[in-house]
Amino acid sequence: MAGRIPRHFIDDLLARTDIVELIDGYVPLKKAGRNYQACCPFHNEKSPSFSVSPDKQFYYCFGCGATGNAISFLMEYDKLEFVEAIEDLAQMYNLEVPREDSPGFGNKKPQFSRAEIASDHDLMEQVSRYFRHNLKHHKNGPKVIEYIKSRGLSGAVVQQFGIGYAPEEWDGALKTFGSNDVLRQQLLDLKVTTSNDNGRVYDFFRDRLMFPIRNKRGKVIGFGGRVLGDGTPKYLNSPETRIFHKGLELYGLFEAKQFNEKLDHVIVVEGYMDVVALAQAGIRNAVASLGTSTTPEHLQMLFRMVKKVVFCYDGDRAGFDAAWRALENGLAHLKDGIELTFTFLPEGEDPDTLVQKEGKDAFLQRLDNAKPFSQFFFEHLLGNIDITNDAGKTELVAQAKPLIEKIPSDFFRDLVLDKLASIVGRERGQLERYFTKPQQHRPQQKALKITPMRRAIGLLVQQPKLAKAIPLNNAYENIDMPGFDLFYGLQRTILTMENPTTAQLVELYRDEAVGPYISRLAAWDHQIESDELMEAEFKATVRFIEDEYLKQRAEQLLLKEKTEGMSAKERREYQLLLIALNNHKKPNA
Repeated sequence: MAGRIPRHFIDDLLARTDIVELIDGYVPLKKAGRNYQACCPFHNEKSPSFSVSPDKQFYYCFGCGATGNAISFLMEYDKLEFVEAIEDLAQMYNLEVPREDSPGFGNKKPQFSRAEIASDHDLMEQVSRYFRHNLKHHKNGPKVIEYIKSRGLSGAVVQQFGIGYAPEEWDGALKTFGSNDVLRQQLLDLKVTTSNDNGRVYDFFRDRLMFPIRNKRGKVIGFGGRVLGDGTPKYLNSPETRIFHKGLELYGLFEAKQFNEKLDHVIVVEGYMDVVALAQAGIRNAVASLGTSTTPEHLQMLFRMVKKVVFCYDGDRAGFDAAWRALENGLAHLKDGIELTFTFLPEGEDPDTLVQKEGKDAFLQRLDNAKPFSQFFFEHLLGNIDITNDAGKTELVAQAKPLIEKIPSDFFRDLVLDKLASIVGRERGQLERYFTKPQQHRPQQKALKITPMRRAIGLLVQQPKLAKAIPLNNAYENIDMPGFDLFYGLQRTILTMENPTTAQLVELYRDEAVGPYISRLAAWDHQIESDELMEAEFKATVRFIEDEYLKQRAEQLLLKEKTEGMSAKERREYQLLLIALNNHKKPNA
């Protein structure tokens, strides 16, 4: 459905959400005074600088400057778009996200509208149901079911993963779903169908066992198809589309999260048949990349979700190469507390065949005996280097240097540096001076200088009820002094809201130019002990700003009188300014 999400719904969603409870589900928090803290999930650190305020419903990292509310956290942690984060948050409370009639959202027009993307997801779900339907109702259904049984898969697992069948006809899906030009184009865009050089349109998948690929929110975004016989290619994945990006998705991740209440570690395998076979054996935490290497984005996502990642690849050259690419892609995202291991199966075996041969317990034992990160790291580098001479040792250091310098984790960095020093027969200190530390992914922000105007705005953002502590002065809107218009607009907005929170105000200004400024002031530590003292500080600060403006304006008019003379209107204004200044000096004025 087109249209923007109503502001009142977003405010209500934030009011319902306890940000401490939300973030604690991703990053374990510990009480620290009035707030909660943890090591920041957005950059690598040893001591916690990530703070979550239950009063403000807001988080802030003093190390890297990450700030935001519950919506911001989901967007950054799970790499969601704004609307996806709203929908995920709403789903937690079994709420339907309403839409207004006005099209679009914000000032930026997306490449594809939300209505188009929703329609794409709906069509892909229908196609998935069509493939499942064919298992029972297509003439080849019995043959396909027999093949599935021969692979050791039960009906329950087939149902859990939504496995189906793409018929051998050239136009089965096209005829079923392409009832008009718009739908036929959509099928082409989503690669359910394809076309040749002559413009002939036909089904992309034919006579294949079909595996729906779901994103982390459970939406069908693509398909994988396996031939039933000896045809080629053996496996065929959906090409990239506007909703399917291979480098960002992992097959089986949604199912693993659904099955495991708390997913603490993940096994990365090479194919979706491996994922399903392991699930059949009772190993329900396997995922697979989709016709591509394990990307940095894959690993960054996994390292945020789980504490241990085990790569389980075939024991051939391709398997070793795939594992090494995964290691290289993960170096820049390694963080303390993560365990990364590698296991290689006997040549000619894959997880699918081996788990059926030796059973669940024996297979899990292989994973428990997997090679630690540092062992595989040096085994690979030493494969073609003779370290019995100085030239070989120098070459090893040269090859290891750019890789080690990518590692932000102190633990993993120390681990490989210690091992490298041991291998080449040098002291750790002798090697360390040749290595530079990687920069944090986020540059540290300079401390925000708190001017009186920033203090007034910051106190208002952090304690919105202060908006009622002073009268709404309509003159502020037109005062030519930096920050007055923002202060006035903020106060006026707060007075129209019911029990506003800091999180709601930050959200309100998300897409405005002052949004980052509001976020930083929301995280500012004012060090005021009580609400009473805060109100007094707020009033005094506003009074000081008003005085400064009155003085500034009076001086401007006086200077004009000396140079070119004031008009009658300006003279009256000058007199009123003097009266106002005099009143401000009186006690209790």
